Amino acid sequence: MIKVGIVGGTGYTGVELLRLLERHPQVELKAITSRKEAGMPVVDMFPNLRGRVRLAFSTPEDAGLENCDVVFFATPNGVAMQQTRALLDAGVKVIDLAADFRIKDIAVWEHWYKMEHACPDLVAEAVYGLPEINRAAIKGARLIANPGCYPTAVQLGFLPLLESGAVDAGFLVADAKSGVSGAGRKAEIATLFAESADNFKAYAVGGHRHWPEIKQGLESFAGKPVGFTFVPHLLPLIRGIHATLYAKVSADIDLQSLFEKRYADEPFVDVLPAGSHPETRSVRGANMCRIAVHRPFGSDTVVVLSVIDNLVKGAAGQAVQNMNILFDLPEDTALDAVGMLP
Repeated sequence: MIKVGIVGGTGYTGVELLRLLERHPQVELKAITSRKEAGMPVVDMFPNLRGRVRLAFSTPEDAGLENCDVVFFATPNGVAMQQTRALLDAGVKVIDLAADFRIKDIAVWEHWYKMEHACPDLVAEAVYGLPEINRAAIKGARLIANPGCYPTAVQLGFLPLLESGAVDAGFLVADAKSGVSGAGRKAEIATLFAESADNFKAYAVGGHRHWPEIKQGLESFAGKPVGFTFVPHLLPLIRGIHATLYAKVSADIDLQSLFEKRYADEPFVDVLPAGSHPETRSVRGANMCRIAVHRPFGSDTVVVLSVIDNLVKGAAGQAVQNMNILFDLPEDTALDAVGMLP
């Protein structure tokens, strides 16, 4: 059995990890941490886990994380980098669901996250945990930087186009929308029901923290610098991301066939038939990215529609997928749930 610890078990990604891991046949949950809620049974906070999770929250110091095989950090940015070195030295593998190890350029990371990085040497070692591009490296990693939610939907949508050279890498646009759970489990006016329901708006148009992460990935796919514009929006949904991606076609290629061939062997990317329009509800609760590719009016513009559940393929589900790869388990173990409709 894989002994698992979770640091930061009281947020949305933390409870989603618990929901997925408690049904994993090869996992033994050993510890779930929260300084504020230490001593509280997990089910008192998350009643959906009654009869499934029998642990109480503990402080990181009392959790015995060094005795785990793998520790997930479902914490705010800046926490994992303070504790990861000690865990790695103890032989524990680390999967960070925050952004501490995603961006390789430390100066860029510090600019966007407004803090000094505590262990820049480990950033160089960390493997970016997008299985569809880094599966082999993930298998041998000690430290995995789990991708962000917007970056997962956007990168998977652009990946075949940039790998093949089918589009102009100098003009890439992502118009992306997320449900309110993407903002985390905290009290903020913008995510109150009366503020977010029956409403739709863009935010962070001048610059979002996920922009450098996505740009880094797109440039690795293209093998050269890219011109990339990213505009996020808040949807009046709890879960779900819908990314509408635009690029200029630069090669005569069958785009539908391109996507189908690239993702033919990927268990968690579903390329829909030509003319389809994926819906966020089709992936709710599932570790799946659904993609459709269009070329409206036969123009030189390709439009890719990419949907994920931000808490599953965009966070906890992808983290479990990475754990399965890391421990040489079938990749879909505990991740074979079908999206919830209605």
